[in-house]
Amino acid sequence: MSHVAHSGALPARFRRTRILIVGCGDIGLRVARVLRGRANLLALSSSTHRTVELRQAGVKPLQGDLDLPATLRRLAGLGHLVIYLAPPPGTGWTDPRTLALTRALRLRQPPQGLVYASTSAVYGDCQGQIAIETRTTNAYTQRAWRRFDAEKSVRFLGRSAFVRASILRVPGIYAPDREGGTPRQRLEKGMPVLQASDDVFTNHIHADDLARACVATLRRGQPQRVYNVNDDSAMKMGDYYDLAADLYGLPRPRRLPRSVASDQLPLMLLSFMNESRRMDNTRMKRELRLKLHYPTVHSGLLTGAGVNPSPTQA
Repeated sequence: MSHVAHSGALPARFRRTRILIVGCGDIGLRVARVLRGRANLLALSSSTHRTVELRQAGVKPLQGDLDLPATLRRLAGLGHLVIYLAPPPGTGWTDPRTLALTRALRLRQPPQGLVYASTSAVYGDCQGQIAIETRTTNAYTQRAWRRFDAEKSVRFLGRSAFVRASILRVPGIYAPDREGGTPRQRLEKGMPVLQASDDVFTNHIHADDLARACVATLRRGQPQRVYNVNDDSAMKMGDYYDLAADLYGLPRPRRLPRSVASDQLPLMLLSFMNESRRMDNTRMKRELRLKLHYPTVHSGLLTGAGVNPSPTQA
């Protein structure tokens, strides 16, 4: 079977389906590679300079800006299915972008289905406990609250306009060919990590597997359903960087107590170190029937270490 067949690509009857990608950055382009030739692909873009790049990826660009709601009206009725990957604004407690998009999508015939990539941060600090999709959310940071607000807008569209809306809760995304997609840069800067007694569990997903999850959800996602999209690793942050250092042949990072690290690390990084959870991906595997090509960060990071293993075959 081909790589695309493994990915849960849409069947032949979908080839005339119009799929709108909103937020067609790195993950959106990976989605486009999976779907190319299997559906008519459209993408919202606020930058005219991306026209050539999108067309080369087999995607028809549509000019519009999530921060200018009037420019989104043209999206109404265009996409039979929508993959929404754009982030909220960088400040505030709400996400006006998602509200504007969902309002535009319902102006004419709403899409049949919508997949929204949210964040695992909406769970907040689980103190190392396992986070399943039915767990009560406990967003703590503004960044997490904006995503939680976006989820509410997506759910409302689904319930009120009879759209099969699915939400993916996504942890740290990595890939050797993704900008900033490996720990190498941080290791080369010598940035420390927490000592074992203060360390937190983190979760990861390879960018290619996330793209495949988006496509699988288009096909198999259930209405108003949340899916954790993460690999099978259950690692603490320091162990993750130790593993990466060993694979890259770099020194392992220094270990510091939390009280000292708070004076030496950026606030954004410290916010990640204040939350510990282990995400469960059983629902993703059972309902989306997705078999990960990179089930562990070890298998995914090997390519960034100059080793080229074959992805785990699905």
